[in-house]
Amino acid sequence: MTLNSPTIRTSETSDKTLIVLNPHAGGGKAGRLWTQIEPLLWAALGDLTIAVTQHSDDVALHLDKARAAGITRVIAIGGDGTNYALINTLMRLNVENPNAPRMTFGCLPIGTGHDWARTLGIPNTPAAAVRWIAGAHSTPIDLGRIRFTAHDQPVERHFLNIASAGIGGAIDRRVNLQTRRRPWTFLSATVATLLFDQPQPMRVTLDDQPWYDGRAYVLAVANGRSFGHGMKIAPDALYDDGLFDVVLIEGMPRLQALAALNTVYSGAHIQRADVHVARARSVQIEATQAIGLDLDGEAAEGGAIRFDVLPRALDVLTLSDALL
Repeated sequence: MTLNSPTIRTSETSDKTLIVLNPHAGGGKAGRLWTQIEPLLWAALGDLTIAVTQHSDDVALHLDKARAAGITRVIAIGGDGTNYALINTLMRLNVENPNAPRMTFGCLPIGTGHDWARTLGIPNTPAAAVRWIAGAHSTPIDLGRIRFTAHDQPVERHFLNIASAGIGGAIDRRVNLQTRRRPWTFLSATVATLLFDQPQPMRVTLDDQPWYDGRAYVLAVANGRSFGHGMKIAPDALYDDGLFDVVLIEGMPRLQALAALNTVYSGAHIQRADVHVARARSVQIEATQAIGLDLDGEAAEGGAIRFDVLPRALDVLTLSDALL
C-alpha cells in the first residue's frame, strides 16, 4: 500500500523504520516495483512507516514526524537525488537536536544512477537488496559539506557520495531534461557536455596548500567511488577514513577528452599524466566566474567554494565487508 503521508502499520517487532519512497525515481521504476518490494520489507524489517514523496520539500516533514514518533531508521527507495534530500534533512535535524539519538540512514537503489549503492555493494535486484538491508547494521561514516556563494548569498549543503566542480552541473541539467532515462543517459549527457562546454579556470587549494592552477573539466571531491552511472572517478575512495579523494581532470583538446572518457569507467584514468589525484580534509576553489556544481546528482552553481569532510557525521546501514 502506498500512501501520501506517513502511516504506521504495526508488526510484532520493536524496531521502527521510515520508508521514504520516491515513486518517480528511475523514470517511474520505483513506483512500479513498490508492490513487489513492500511485502519483502515488512517481512524483513518489521514495523514500517511509509511516506511517499512527490517533491524533495516533503522529506523534512516526514522526518520531523518520524523523529517525534520515535523512529530510529530511515530507508530511501529512490535514486541519488532522494538520498541527497534525506541526508541534508538528517544533518539539519542532528544540529537542531544535538542530544537526541541520531537516525540511521539506508537506501535501496531504484534510481537512474544509484552510484552510492555501488560503493556500499548493495545488489541491484529488489529482493537481494532487501536481504542486504535486513542484514546490515548502523555504522558511522564520513559526510561531505560544501559551502559556496550563489547570487551573493551563502549556501551550505551536505553530500553523501561525490560533489564536483566543472562540467558536472551541466551534465546534471542535461540528464534532468530527459523524461525517460536509460543506462546510457549519463554517458550521452557527458559526451554532449564535453563537445559544447569549455574547461573552466580554477585555483585549487588542499588543506590550505596550493595544489592546482589552470583549466579543468572536473574537480571531483569524493567520499564514495563512482558517479554518473558507474564512472569510477575515485576508485580508491573510502567513506570512513576522514579524508576526501580529490580527482582533477585537466583541460585538454575535446577529442582527447572524449578518448579518455572510457578510462573513467574502469578507473584507469587516475594513471594519466593529465589527471591529478590527492587526499585532503578540505578543498577550496577560487575562480573568476561562477562554477557549475554537481552535488550527488543535483545541479548548482556558485563561487568561493569550500569542501570539508565531516568524520563519522552520519549513521548509515552497511555490511562489514563494505568497509574494505
